[in-house]
Amino acid sequence: MNAQQKNLVTLLTVALVAGGLGLYAYFGVMQPEEKEAQRKEAEEKVFAAHSPGERDTDGGAPPEPIFTWISVELPMGKTVMERQDNTWRITSPVSALADKTEVSNLLAQLSTAKFKATLEENPTDADLERYGLKQPRASVTTRAYVPDAQGGGANDPTRQRSSTVYFGVENNFDGSVYLRREGDPRVYTAQGALRFVLQKSTNEWRERVVFPVEESSLLRIEVKARKNAFTLERATTEKPWKLMQPVELRAASEQVTKMVSALNGHRAIIFPSQEDEEKVRRALEKPLVQATFVRKLGGPVRVRITELELGGFKQTVALSEWDSESMLARVDQRALDVLDLAPRDFKDRKVLAFSVREVNHITIHPAPGSEQLSLSLAPDTGKWEMAAPMVGIAQQFKVASLLGSLESLTAAAIVESNPKNWGRYGITGTSRGVTLRDATDTEVARLWIGSEVKGNPQRVWARGSSEDVLEVEKSALAALPLALTDLMDGVPGAASSP
Repeated sequence: MNAQQKNLVTLLTVALVAGGLGLYAYFGVMQPEEKEAQRKEAEEKVFAAHSPGERDTDGGAPPEPIFTWISVELPMGKTVMERQDNTWRITSPVSALADKTEVSNLLAQLSTAKFKATLEENPTDADLERYGLKQPRASVTTRAYVPDAQGGGANDPTRQRSSTVYFGVENNFDGSVYLRREGDPRVYTAQGALRFVLQKSTNEWRERVVFPVEESSLLRIEVKARKNAFTLERATTEKPWKLMQPVELRAASEQVTKMVSALNGHRAIIFPSQEDEEKVRRALEKPLVQATFVRKLGGPVRVRITELELGGFKQTVALSEWDSESMLARVDQRALDVLDLAPRDFKDRKVLAFSVREVNHITIHPAPGSEQLSLSLAPDTGKWEMAAPMVGIAQQFKVASLLGSLESLTAAAIVESNPKNWGRYGITGTSRGVTLRDATDTEVARLWIGSEVKGNPQRVWARGSSEDVLEVEKSALAALPLALTDLMDGVPGAASSP
């Protein structure tokens, strides 16, 4: 065989191999893909409440169904959820609130999920075995009703709909899932997202908010913790908080909001097993922390938190009870400290307690040797006027700036409460500062500015609406328009600023 013949044989061999590979690619890969592409497209919803082409009485598209009952059955167990008074609850195997977000995600999938394609019209047992539907991997049964024009129909038998869908294995080719519908022999494929949203144990469907309290809805808070006990109260949800016990003082609203928000942020880590529940409840009879939150609407929320040993480890557990609901769960250990606050933690660092709209008269007390300034709000014009040391119209935006700054003035630190000698801080009856009075000439707030803080030249001592010695930043006071030249135009000379 010469070289030319050898080359020809080689080419034929390569051609045969290539042809074999091509046939394999076609029959082994391409043909199934073509078969998949030729399968009947199915746009019908997986959980269909209406027949194809069905119209409402007005000729338009029928309304979407409202789901009222869902049963999710997995190898790990079965969870039944029911809509009661617009709230989803787990009714089996436990009675508990359902997680709003998880149920919303499930309902969104149930409402929109569609079949991708019909794979088998009349599947054999072998087909069902191949698709994982001989013994389904999961099933979902739903009940719903189609609302009438007024949104009713929940109790109308003619508007009730139910459906059960069985899930098979995952299609590794595209991540879709095989499924069948009760009463329908066909095998379908659908997007895998529907299967993923269902893969949850009963505890994963449960609401995990252990402490359902929000500061904006509360009127009273009573706490007894390991180190501290206190009571906070306010007349309405619009009023500021006051600490009532163990001492009475104006409370910092931002501190109360921070405390309640931190408590609300502690979610259930796990839920005690039935075997452990009795032991947990016994431990909670002697809680390390107990609190009552009185709400504007609804009954109080009662909270108990304690520690005990479970499974060889110390665990923190909590029980919340409100209206007809309760939540028992393990929480982070830090939940024990959220409410364990000392009275001083609630002290309001706002220097002055007043509202700008209360003020009709302003007196500015300067340093000794300077003239006192007096301003009043004219009742006829609603404008601020200078009354002393000269008479005239004040700069309105400057006065507004002064009042706004005084209203928001915050102490850098609280030094001492009810000192025996205010004079040691440079705070006396002749101290520089500001007095604010209302329309009846009643004092609504008074600021005394004392001497420089020892060891901190950037601050001065001050007194405001409380009986506390405060430290205030000099820069905050320097920004206040307190001089005559700040408050009026065309004033000859300059007055010293306190």
